Amino acid sequence: MDAKDILGLQKNSFPSAQDKKPRPPKEPQRKPDGVSREVYALTGGVGMAPLMPTIEASHLKRRPTAGKEKVSWQWLPFTSSARTDQLQLCHWVRVVNSVPPTGDYDFVKYNTKVDVLKYTDEEYEKYLTEPTWSREETDQLFELCERFDLRFIVIADRFPTARSVEDLKSRYYSVTRALLIARARSFDEVAGNPLVKETFNAAHETERKRALSALFAQTKQQERKDAEVLAEAKRIMESRAASKNLEEAGAPTTFNNAAVPADGVSPLGNSQPSSTAAPTVAAVNTSTPDSLRLLKVYLRTHALDQMVQAVTGPAGIRMIKRVDQTLQDLGVNLKPKVPTKAVCAEHLELRNEILTLLNIQKQLQNKEAEVLANRESSFTEAPSTPKRSNRDIDRPFVPDMGGFGGERAVKRDHKRKSAGRFVDAPSSPTQGKRPRKMKASD
Repeated sequence: MDAKDILGLQKNSFPSAQDKKPRPPKEPQRKPDGVSREVYALTGGVGMAPLMPTIEASHLKRRPTAGKEKVSWQWLPFTSSARTDQLQLCHWVRVVNSVPPTGDYDFVKYNTKVDVLKYTDEEYEKYLTEPTWSREETDQLFELCERFDLRFIVIADRFPTARSVEDLKSRYYSVTRALLIARARSFDEVAGNPLVKETFNAAHETERKRALSALFAQTKQQERKDAEVLAEAKRIMESRAASKNLEEAGAPTTFNNAAVPADGVSPLGNSQPSSTAAPTVAAVNTSTPDSLRLLKVYLRTHALDQMVQAVTGPAGIRMIKRVDQTLQDLGVNLKPKVPTKAVCAEHLELRNEILTLLNIQKQLQNKEAEVLANRESSFTEAPSTPKRSNRDIDRPFVPDMGGFGGERAVKRDHKRKSAGRFVDAPSSPTQGKRPRKMKASD
């Protein structure tokens, strides 16, 4: 509907200067390529069948026929049942086929009232007496509550005596609660009522308002300090919760690792007492890592990986691989299939024992090598045994190439150098000449 409908004007009172041109007829749709004639005929000439039911676009452009109903807007009077003075006002109303609408005013449904309980003289004397409140003040309070729909700020402004909002609320809710309990046949009948279930606490309400006023009056520096205090309190609570979880989980289990010195020399080779010659023992804590103590929920397998890394990390990558290979040889999974607390503790203990065994084996190998070296150095040769000189020991072995069509390269070079200068010189006797190696042909 537009302004013409409301004012009752004709729609064609301002005819357009140009008449609308008739639309040209639409061309028939062409069969799309790739679609057979039978399928195109079955689909009704609109292409392939849609996934959802649709309507033609031409149907959306059609306007509804105007001959069925006649709608107009009229200025009509109305009354509201929410008013007690029967005041008559007027407003625009949508009238269909010259029939005005009937019924109450549409906005009456939003005019809600609070059901304030009424009490008798007998009930007041029996259940509602209060030393700090008189009968006249109580009657005025309930009258104002019914008049202003429990708007206690307005009620405190209109109340004849000086009473705070908390006092008015406390008196009203206590009287209403006492009436509900007294009129019920049993307490269970009204136990679910909010006024019976939750009693009004005037002291708490006063403290809440005081704290709210103090919060609104804070400066930026005070707000910054409060934020720091809250952050520190949160950190303390998280640390206490983490320590409590550790206590509930049990005392941390410690295992011992046999440590090997970094220089590779066994401490057994030194002239020290046997008490210090034992393998060094390092205590390793296999409790929950520090990175997981602040987490309330985590996977035990993730914690197991970190604990395994903490136990075997100082040993080195090669030692970790040897421990994994030993577990595979024993037929034990590298990660437990059922990682319960007990299973993880046993798995860590097994890894620690394997690491201790490998360290002891490494120390044993080092000690055996030291014993063998000391035995060779302390061996003395017999007196009749000729001692070899360093020249004989360090002389390189030159293979004999005479059997392959010529003398050795050393002799050939010697003859080439001595032929020109010492032709007539007598040959010197051979000294220290090595015996000729027997050949297969000799």
